[in-house]
Amino acid sequence: MSQPEENNPARLLLIDDHPLLRRGITQLLDMEDSMTLAGEASNAEEGLRLAKELDPDLILLDLNMPGTDGHETLRRLRDDGFPGRIVIFTVSDAEDDVVTALRAGADGYLLKDMEPEDLMGRLHQAAVGKLVISDRLTTLLADALRQQQTPETQGPDYASLTPREKDILRHIAEGLSNKMVARRLDISEGTVKVHVKHLLKKLGLRSRVEAAVWAVQEGYSETS
Repeated sequence: MSQPEENNPARLLLIDDHPLLRRGITQLLDMEDSMTLAGEASNAEEGLRLAKELDPDLILLDLNMPGTDGHETLRRLRDDGFPGRIVIFTVSDAEDDVVTALRAGADGYLLKDMEPEDLMGRLHQAAVGKLVISDRLTTLLADALRQQQTPETQGPDYASLTPREKDILRHIAEGLSNKMVARRLDISEGTVKVHVKHLLKKLGLRSRVEAAVWAVQEGYSETS
């Protein structure tokens, strides 16, 4: 699936076992012109079925659900080839949950204590291809990356990147998707994917989210 067209509202699938939360999100979406509720599910199996049937632009996924949890649901969605955006929406700010979700293919990680207006703003960003992470989790993720470095490793080496890879890294740090980077640089999305793969390997990072957080924390997100 491609990103929603500018004149068409983004279609969201909500997967969460709490009825009151689903009702609240539905009411928020009812007030939005650029986003609409495609469907809702109270458990993982129902959510996986609806994802195939409805092909939404964006899935808002809870982590802590009875039965199949959000981590496994995320993995199954990606293994099944779901191409849309998936944003985790949870009460958990545990480092393991954040890192695991982002490495498994989540396009964002938002906490349920967000203000409604902030949540809607982040969902709009996610729908058009940006990575979204609750502000207080950014430092947590950066610290997790640093802790993974052993004394034998020097950490990511920015100097090893080519000028084009550095340019793409800066755009990733802005939260742009491969498609948006391709448009910005006037190159193909496939070319961007190749460059992202190479720069992640050179930096010793596992995901574009890790690369984005590292670039921001180290000051490589600005044009130099």
